[in-house]
Amino acid sequence: MPDSTLDPVLTRDYESLRAELAGVVPADRLITDPLRRLAYGTDASFYRLVPKLVVRVDNEAEVSQVLAACRRHNTPVTFRAAGTSLSGQAITDSLLMVLGDGWHRSVINDDGSVIKVQPGIIGAEVNRRLAPYGRKIGPDPASIESCKIGGIAANNSSGMCCGTHENTYKTMLSLRFMLADGTLVDTGDAASVASFRVSHADLLAKLEEMGRRVREDEALANRIRRKFAIKNTTGYSLNALVDYQDPVDILAHLLIGSEGTLGFIAEVTYRTVPELADKASALLLFPDIVEAGRAACLLNGGPVAAVELMDRASLRSAKGQPGLPPEIDSMGEDVASLLVETRAVSPEALRQNIAAIEGLLAGVTLLRPPAFTTDAAEYTKLWKIRKGLIPTIGAMRQTGTSVIIEDVAFRIEDLADACHDMRALFDKHGYPDAILMGHALAGNLHFVFAQDFSTEAEIERHARFMDEMVHIVVEKYDGSLKAEHGTGRNMAPFVELEWGKAATALMWEIKRLLDPANLLNPGVLLNTNPRLHLENLKPLPPAHTIVDTCMECGFCEKMCPSHGMTLSPRQRITGLREIARLTALGDAGRDPATELRDLYDHHAIDTCAACGLCATACPVGIETGQLTKALRGKRHGPMARTLAGLMARHYGTVLAATRGALNLVALAGQAVGPKKVASLAAHARKLSGDRLPHAGPNLPEGASMAWLKDLPPPTAAGDPVVYLAACAGRTFGPAVEDGEADPLPAVTLRVLERAGFRAIVPDNLPNLCCGLAFESEGMKEAADAKGAEMEAALKATSDNGRIPIVMDASACTQRMKAHLAGRLPVKDLVEFLAQDALPRLTPTPQAEPVLLHLNCAARKMGIDPQAATVAKACASTVVVPERVGCCGFAGDKGFVEPELNDHALRFLAPQVPVGCEAGYSSNRTCEIGLADHAGVPYRHLVYLVDRATR
Repeated sequence: MPDSTLDPVLTRDYESLRAELAGVVPADRLITDPLRRLAYGTDASFYRLVPKLVVRVDNEAEVSQVLAACRRHNTPVTFRAAGTSLSGQAITDSLLMVLGDGWHRSVINDDGSVIKVQPGIIGAEVNRRLAPYGRKIGPDPASIESCKIGGIAANNSSGMCCGTHENTYKTMLSLRFMLADGTLVDTGDAASVASFRVSHADLLAKLEEMGRRVREDEALANRIRRKFAIKNTTGYSLNALVDYQDPVDILAHLLIGSEGTLGFIAEVTYRTVPELADKASALLLFPDIVEAGRAACLLNGGPVAAVELMDRASLRSAKGQPGLPPEIDSMGEDVASLLVETRAVSPEALRQNIAAIEGLLAGVTLLRPPAFTTDAAEYTKLWKIRKGLIPTIGAMRQTGTSVIIEDVAFRIEDLADACHDMRALFDKHGYPDAILMGHALAGNLHFVFAQDFSTEAEIERHARFMDEMVHIVVEKYDGSLKAEHGTGRNMAPFVELEWGKAATALMWEIKRLLDPANLLNPGVLLNTNPRLHLENLKPLPPAHTIVDTCMECGFCEKMCPSHGMTLSPRQRITGLREIARLTALGDAGRDPATELRDLYDHHAIDTCAACGLCATACPVGIETGQLTKALRGKRHGPMARTLAGLMARHYGTVLAATRGALNLVALAGQAVGPKKVASLAAHARKLSGDRLPHAGPNLPEGASMAWLKDLPPPTAAGDPVVYLAACAGRTFGPAVEDGEADPLPAVTLRVLERAGFRAIVPDNLPNLCCGLAFESEGMKEAADAKGAEMEAALKATSDNGRIPIVMDASACTQRMKAHLAGRLPVKDLVEFLAQDALPRLTPTPQAEPVLLHLNCAARKMGIDPQAATVAKACASTVVVPERVGCCGFAGDKGFVEPELNDHALRFLAPQVPVGCEAGYSSNRTCEIGLADHAGVPYRHLVYLVDRATR
């Protein structure tokens, strides 16, 4: 492998293209620096190609203009949605066109039976929009919480339940797409179709003739029908040529599963399918895979929604998981299982389904009777086992190895024999830890194993395995080499082996007809290079123990506030790995990673919110924020650490000084107005080279500490509760134009008293801090010292935990819950309001709508439902804005990296309801940035409770 996978500068041709595109796309969406180009050179596959230029497009006009420029410069282009592809179809060494923010529109008809969606919407978000109608889209890939409609359609993805009858090809009603020549066609618009028939009559005539030729070739037509009777995403959707006669329909369906090689998918109109609410699941155990296969055949056609096969190795890897029967350990080496789900329109219909399934199973040998559960908590455990198999292998693999996830399909009656052959193949080629699992009803088998690509010997071992595997699948079973993951680069060399010369020639004919210059994702899906699948393999060197298990799947990206601005968690890890690789290649005289390392400081470390939400989506539980904190810590020298220790010891003085500074700014705001002050502050920050902190119009005044004098005496009535007012609430009071005069602690005391509680505060409260402010900057020693100081104070004040402890900042609560590790019970104020205070109060919901921000810590602690409960008890209309996750303020980042806050909240303002009174959350610093971007005040939820219970 060369010293660097990066070009130091754009080549002359790409620089000319970039210069032309600069007049079309804003500069911040033209990415040329080597770190971010590297970052976009990875997808969820085990391949890497670094693009010369990355362009984020926001609308069809930009797509058209980029394609036109690429035609003029004869430059290949690859389209990318979420980048969760497993076969290498979303990477390129040319121009990468990435979907930007402008592709999230959907239109649902009156009963939810039809939805029109743009390609940038995540699949699960589409289903959430359909949920009120009791509907969903047909495709249900395992990555549906992260992958986008563009990828789902371009790969014809399926999943556990949709089989071959509910994928995009089968449920698409119309398609809006752009061809390589820039022509935009909407098959759901009669005028668009009529115009297209005139402008492209020759192309359509050739497609029509091609379809006629195939249908008249009985042998070829029957082969196509037979191949698509099971799941198949190898090559193009040739079934379009036998299923349709109108060339417009043929073209639209050829685009489905074409992996961006025939055109750009701009919108899909789906026929939706029912989402039945009544469900039951059972884990069925069989003596061996043959018996499990027989059972799958019997269940095929029965009232089952999903039947998932897991072999012995799969079950062994899930040992100890909740829901897995412990007796499996003693059931022998050949035991296999089927995880079965049935769904119905009513509880009675569900009982009938279960009875029918049990009847079907009477003809097979089970190791224990079927035990269906309708308890959502219980069957969720079972499905978590199945969905966790790939992450389990990923977490267990040796550092530096890739996770290989292959995807084949057989006729269901061949599934058991095919499993035996695959297991023998694993043993022959030295993959004893490989697991077999799959969607049994569709004959769809996934096998997962770890592969080292760091040596030629290991690459050749993988090559021998692949060669033998594809011949078994194709020649022995006439199966599909790719069932649902797309051909990509991984199976492109084997398309002809599976399909034969005539069908493959037909695919090349389609490609040349629709993309004569071969500019759309060239090399993907069709390729004459027999070793393509062994080239451009992604290096995964050790980088840091916190992230070495990362599979680069991209599931984390939707959670990250900096994704699309600088880097996502996946991209931070990719960059760090490349820095580690290049550093290892250097010597005493040079460091080939210098440029990347310099860029990494800002793009990866400084603009990371370290919110930890990425861990909630990561299959192996990686929290990239922990990596960021560790790297920040390494940047601090002895002087910085000494200063941190000094601040920690005199924390009360630091906060008092901060309150004084805030009050000076507030005085100026009262004199000339907060917006004028914010404008002057922005100008001063610019002149300082961004060294001065950002000060927005909702910068709070300093919080008054007068409330400490109003604490109830020990003899006062009420149940005692230890109230820990976090340092943010003790520092930041309301904004000048908020309308609320009292600081957070004063309002909290008022609500506690109203609910019959007597607040007690720890001694030396002004100097207490949970340590989060230091931890987020990598100052572990100072953070731990402050945490220990607070623990001692809480222990003394609460009588060793006998008296309940409540904290009023969710981020600090989360930090202390982790620090205390169960030694003392701590509740967040949101929890306390929902569980303890509201039952004693009688709130009158206000008529004015309110916004609710579910901040990162609340989500990670799982108290976001309680926040919603509190808000809905106190306001008639509660709006939780879509696509607003982490706010990006991140403690101090809103002051020192305000662009992160801007980017994270770019979708907030349009969702503020008319007449909105305010927004509510449970972190004071988050509320500052939220107020600036929403144009309405944001406060802690306790303010809303106070208003509703006066």
